Amino acid sequence: MNEQPGRDVRIERTYSAPAEEVFDAWTSPEVMRRWLHPGRDWDTPEAEVDLRVGGKVRVVMRRPDGTGGEAQGEYRLIDRPRRLEMTWTFDDDPSNEQLIELSFSQSEASTTVLMVNRGISTDERRDRQQEGWAGCFEQLERLLAG
Repeated sequence: MNEQPGRDVRIERTYSAPAEEVFDAWTSPEVMRRWLHPGRDWDTPEAEVDLRVGGKVRVVMRRPDGTGGEAQGEYRLIDRPRRLEMTWTFDDDPSNEQLIELSFSQSEASTTVLMVNRGISTDERRDRQQEGWAGCFEQLERLLAG
């Protein structure tokens, strides 16, 4: 895995939902299809989850014009509802295996999610992933609020 400093994406957001619900949004294929894409006009027609250490995760995201991409990984740590770690690669750069680390902290009726996406191969890719993940987190907020 590429561990170059400065090529990480770090996002922290707080949602008005219990930790179990937020954690499950990251691990349920049905729920992932509803939010795991960077924009309102995008779609996630496919999401697959084998929720066990060593199990696979895969998503296909599409723009309205049908273009988009696929990402997939393998679960490394599952500690519901506190932590989740998985490798992550995109179909357009399969040699760049990344790591996604998620922590979920509940306080009262809200949950804070901290995501760190490590090992991104280039500054340009990091910037695109920062924008893409920010959009995904906005979609998750809409889902949890609705």
